[in-house]
Amino acid sequence: MATDARVLDAYALRPEVTFLQRLRRSTINFIKHKPLGTFGAVIVLVLIAMALVPQIFTTLDPNASALLDRYQGPSAAHWFGTDQQGRDLYTRMVYGTRNSIMIGFGVVAISSTVALILGVVSGYYGGWFDTLIQRVVDVGIALPGLIFIILVVTSLQQIPVNLRIVLAVGSLVALSSSRVIRGAAISAKQNQYVEAARVVGASDFRIIFRHVAPNVFPILIIGASIQVGSAVLVESSLAFLGYGVQPPTASWGRMLNEARERLVQAPHLAIFPGLIIFFTVYSFNMLGDALRDVLDPRMRGSR
Repeated sequence: MATDARVLDAYALRPEVTFLQRLRRSTINFIKHKPLGTFGAVIVLVLIAMALVPQIFTTLDPNASALLDRYQGPSAAHWFGTDQQGRDLYTRMVYGTRNSIMIGFGVVAISSTVALILGVVSGYYGGWFDTLIQRVVDVGIALPGLIFIILVVTSLQQIPVNLRIVLAVGSLVALSSSRVIRGAAISAKQNQYVEAARVVGASDFRIIFRHVAPNVFPILIIGASIQVGSAVLVESSLAFLGYGVQPPTASWGRMLNEARERLVQAPHLAIFPGLIIFFTVYSFNMLGDALRDVLDPRMRGSR
């Protein structure tokens, strides 16, 4: 009894850990054990800052042309050189970040919401409803992705092009992601606390909202962090093909398109936009991989 009392006293005297202290401890552990994920997170934060406040990174106008300075290489005045109209390439890349990041996060917002609803509801109810939803998902996955996206982008002319890209890419990603969410929902609904909630008379909505959905959030977050990079790559591909934002709006993919005819004379026109696309996709993938290791209990301690 005396031992039990000492144990209880020790717990009572233990200082309460605040949310900020837990956040600080988790951040330090993440930096210490996930260096690649930390690198990806830093690059992602820089890209978000570029998209929100590009004036911090450059004071030049992205559309200001100087025909006498065309095709200049990297220098102190123009860090990444100039393009075919004498515009500063670094400045245009900074302002192009807003377009890519906005589309990337827009795609993730739509795909995550739709995938969560379809996957959780389909996995929870099962039966004919699950079969119907999964056949629709099969049809969506079977569609040729790039052709479907180009069809949507070219058809809905009354909608801004960025929103068209977000809707087309987000709907395709949502269908494939819902299959993963469905599997997690099927696993979560078999837990004993879900059965206990059903026995005491909890409604289906309450069980889904309070017990099933929280169990699939880690998977949703991991997939979302990787999907942003994929969406940026798709947007750059569409801009390269001429289906993205139109000139003079800065876009990484359009920069690559415009650099095709001058690859020998001015290779910097393709090198720097290609590098920023590469590091953007790489950073989001590394961050998503690190988040998977941290949030998925099965992966903890595997690296």
